[in-house]
Amino acid sequence: KNIIFDVFIHKVDGLSDDHKIACQRDIQMQTEQELAEARIQPRVAFHLTSIYDHSIFEAFSKVIQKLIPQLPPLENLLDMLTSSSHLEKTFLFDVVSKIYIATDSTPMDNTLYELCSDMIDVVVDVSCIYGIGEGDEGYGYDPESASIIKLSTKRVLYLREVNQYLALVCVLREENFDRIGLIQYNFQCFKEAIEDIFAINTKGRRPRPPVMATELPK
Repeated sequence: KNIIFDVFIHKVDGLSDDHKIACQRDIQMQTEQELAEARIQPRVAFHLTSIYDHSIFEAFSKVIQKLIPQLPPLENLLDMLTSSSHLEKTFLFDVVSKIYIATDSTPMDNTLYELCSDMIDVVVDVSCIYGIGEGDEGYGYDPESASIIKLSTKRVLYLREVNQYLALVCVLREENFDRIGLIQYNFQCFKEAIEDIFAINTKGRRPRPPVMATELPK
């Protein structure tokens, strides 16, 4: 009963949206019927995936999040950062796999997720070309890694390194980007709180919530 099964319904890229939904419904009904006949009641989640878009990464993200004991405090931190810094959406990414291990509680927009995921590729690719010296190893992602991309939709993508494995990618309106000092201050609070969460979790103590600013002193 404690095992969660995730079923990936793969290669759905050639199907229409209606056909995808019908396919998932048929597979889900047949699976539930066979499990009921066997008198087994596991928790089962179904995901429509394809290698030709970001659905496979999003599905793996949802699977991995179920295995992260620190997920609730991570989501709370992202909510605090999003509201305090006037952001539209925030993701905490694993840089190598492009899986997001947490996001804030605002409604999920697949287009924004795809843009943020693609931004990871851009930063890593450029870092590998220009950020690694001769004889150096790795992929050029370091504590100084940061990137800003302005979109034609009057949105801004903002990436900052959290640690050697994680990156924070934020989406915000262009008119809110003049608060970059506030965003940077709150990011530093967020980064310290992330380290606190993972360090304290091993000791069994509860982390203290950070104090983030909504306005910088004038």
